[in-house]
Amino acid sequence: MSGFLAHVEQVEVAVASPSAAARSRIAASWRRASVLHGLDPGAQRRIARLEAAALAERVDQAAQLRQVAAQEMDRLFKLVGQSGSGLFLADRDGTVLDRRCRDADHEVFSAIGLEPGALCGECHEGTNGFGTALAEERPVIIHRGDHFLARNTGFTCIGAPLFGSEGGLVGVLDLSTARHDHLPRSNLLLASALVSSARRIESALFRDRYRQDRILVVDQPEQEELSLLAVDRDDFVIGATRAARLAYGLGLAGPVVPRPAADVLGQSEAGREIAEVRRAAILRALSRASGNVSAAARQLGIGRATLYAQMKALKISPGLSRAGGSTDPAPDLS
Repeated sequence: MSGFLAHVEQVEVAVASPSAAARSRIAASWRRASVLHGLDPGAQRRIARLEAAALAERVDQAAQLRQVAAQEMDRLFKLVGQSGSGLFLADRDGTVLDRRCRDADHEVFSAIGLEPGALCGECHEGTNGFGTALAEERPVIIHRGDHFLARNTGFTCIGAPLFGSEGGLVGVLDLSTARHDHLPRSNLLLASALVSSARRIESALFRDRYRQDRILVVDQPEQEELSLLAVDRDDFVIGATRAARLAYGLGLAGPVVPRPAADVLGQSEAGREIAEVRRAAILRALSRASGNVSAAARQLGIGRATLYAQMKALKISPGLSRAGGSTDPAPDLS
């Protein structure tokens, strides 16, 4: 029996098994492809592709993602491109938006249709680096025979999902190779590099979204990725990366309900740090205003009563402004 037919039979046996999906994530993905999406593991067609107009619309919709990801893709491709790997960016539906590959490897990817516009979600291609990473919302290594379609078993595909500034999926970064000398032991190293790049892209998206606010980097020793919080000028947490959402119970996706940073961070070192930052900002404003609280409040963009309340909480008196000058009478905050 040929390798092609043997793979088709292997997939069909796993799909028919009542327990295979419970024992193996690959078998579970094969079952989704067959039962949920009605795909045939023996199909030999090229990857379906969007028409030019539809692709242009998708590319336009994902303009920010492509722009932010481009620099990181260029950096990573310099490291992995000589190994015969192609680097691909797709949207949250698995539609390829951008790619990096050497001229020498262009033909092998284009031969099956792995190029901008290719539809690589699980509903189109079954188990693969793009679609399965998106379906399971986790990094995946799909090595040769792990693919659902027999025609893809010459490839190794590694996918890392990309989460946007509000925690939801916005795309996937994929590294694929068809090199015959590619060894499985290389996969973990490549996957680590790919995931690191995906996290850098997420951080860049987050910083761009909250570029008018303060970004707090919170150390979480048990997590490999950075936890970023966006804090407004009133010290309310208004945004969080996926890692921060998980660490602080802020919900996996959607807008963050504004909460005082001190409440989110509790009595952690980060909580003390943010109070010190706020205290320093108030002292600077008072100094520049020669101790005039009204003028300092205008600099900070808050009301005089609000500033007095913050000064009281932080044990700041106008005399600590390190400037002489006149002060306003404190309002009655009782």
